[in-house]
Amino acid sequence: MKKQLSIIASAAVLSTAAYAESNTISKAFENGKTSGDLSAHYQSWDNDNTADSGFSVGTIGVNYSTDSFSGLTLNTGFRAAHVFTEKEDNDSNDDIAVDSVMNVFNVSYANNFGSLTVGRQEIDLEWLGDFNEAAVAAITTIPSTTLVLGYTTRQAVAGNDEISKFADVTKDGAYVVDAKYEGIEGAVLNPYFYSAKDAADFYGFKADYDNDMFGLTGHYAASSEDAASTKKDGSIMAFEARTAVAGLSLSAGYISVDEDGIGSMDSFGDNIDPTEELGDYVYAADSKTVYATAGYTIADVELAALYAQADSDVTNKKDKELTVGAAYSFNDNLSAEVMYTDLSLESDEDKSKLVANVTYEF
Repeated sequence: MKKQLSIIASAAVLSTAAYAESNTISKAFENGKTSGDLSAHYQSWDNDNTADSGFSVGTIGVNYSTDSFSGLTLNTGFRAAHVFTEKEDNDSNDDIAVDSVMNVFNVSYANNFGSLTVGRQEIDLEWLGDFNEAAVAAITTIPSTTLVLGYTTRQAVAGNDEISKFADVTKDGAYVVDAKYEGIEGAVLNPYFYSAKDAADFYGFKADYDNDMFGLTGHYAASSEDAASTKKDGSIMAFEARTAVAGLSLSAGYISVDEDGIGSMDSFGDNIDPTEELGDYVYAADSKTVYATAGYTIADVELAALYAQADSDVTNKKDKELTVGAAYSFNDNLSAEVMYTDLSLESDEDKSKLVANVTYEF
């Protein structure tokens, strides 16, 4: 299922890396660490009324980080791909847009007060994701609080199933202020604000609460579109409840979109949509979505299922997704997963998708 993270990855690494110091620049390079993965990905679409499509691709990702020297760290990485098969010519073009991309190239500085990363880096916030050419500061001087200040100019995707080149997010980039307060036991309070000149401003508030028995999430976000924008101001509300019983994890949620849509909020990334393929309908104007998920591990096989239904008062149509998946780790390095998604779409033709991945991490 889609991963849900809300902390900038580089900032999380930097906050712990500040204490592993090399005493010279040469030693920092000698003590650096290399990591990466080799993956094989296959996906196939079975469409009701149009030609089926699909492709298989192999990718390699390699990352290298120096040890810290006076709080400074250099981080580099790339991902490269080779398409092996296609059902029809150019089936992979939308997903594998380029053969390779240097997705990480940054310098970071960390101390007891926080961290600063400048350059190509991975970011995963509520409305900002993938790899960005950015400057990001994570400040931890306020008790129980992490304050993230960021500015991004370009984005790219670099995964085992999708690779793109870096492209402008907007003409003048975008700014983000994101705060997480964890001073209340079990709770995370997350107000945020984004601003992209001549495009839109958007803001929101997310609250999570988890204990040993259950968890709750409430989330509201709204956009204020620039006068030149082709989109209207919009908003979205989301609620989720979750629990675990005898090893079975369960969740249920509801998402409501304003009658004018969500504006430009999903232009740079998103984390509210829990589905694999129903996102366009979840974020459609005046859409109301209900969903439920379940997860269980048996004999070291991780099983997962999701059902979602998006109803639109604009089109008076119901669009549904059912996704089931299984994952297995052969050892600490080698894993495999398979996932099947069935889309029953009143707004479009019905279709289904089969995905399989094998990954070796080193």
